[in-house]
Amino acid sequence: MFVKSLGTDGAELRPLEPWQAEEFFAHMERGREFIGQHIGFADKAGDLESARALLRGYADKAAADTGRIFGIWLDDKLVGGVLLRVMDVPQGRAEVGCWLEPAATGKGLITRASKILIDWVIRERGVHRVEWLVSSANAPSIAVARRLGMSKDGVLRSYFLYRGVRQDLEVWSVLAPEWES
Repeated sequence: MFVKSLGTDGAELRPLEPWQAEEFFAHMERGREFIGQHIGFADKAGDLESARALLRGYADKAAADTGRIFGIWLDDKLVGGVLLRVMDVPQGRAEVGCWLEPAATGKGLITRASKILIDWVIRERGVHRVEWLVSSANAPSIAVARRLGMSKDGVLRSYFLYRGVRQDLEVWSVLAPEWES
């Protein structure tokens, strides 16, 4: 297991694994309402067993080399995370996602962690295109995409149903040559 420092504030990026399901579930409980405003993770980890199943699914993706999940710890407390929801190395495409509990917002944690993840998937895995898919209503996540230097490719209008409401989905991306320059 590795630990990657996210700066001088004690924040760290670490793999998030099934054996950490209790800690992950407690984290989801603390941030469920906030996280669930835009991200289905909150609903998918509704109890300890479903939280464990979610992490197990990402362990399976890691084993198949099709995705990864990492937690963000601040002062040894899990406060959020970043993931490669989709990672298609043969096609050179990946999708990054993130979540954060309210107490950890405003510290740049998602931006710092996402930079590490994007850098890894481009430089180490050879991915050419990294995508950031986000509800048009999720202004903080859109701001992260901008800070990461991503370009807005477009909006898929009324693309998905979330908690009974049709949502527009913005597609942001960065290409390897743009990232490396």
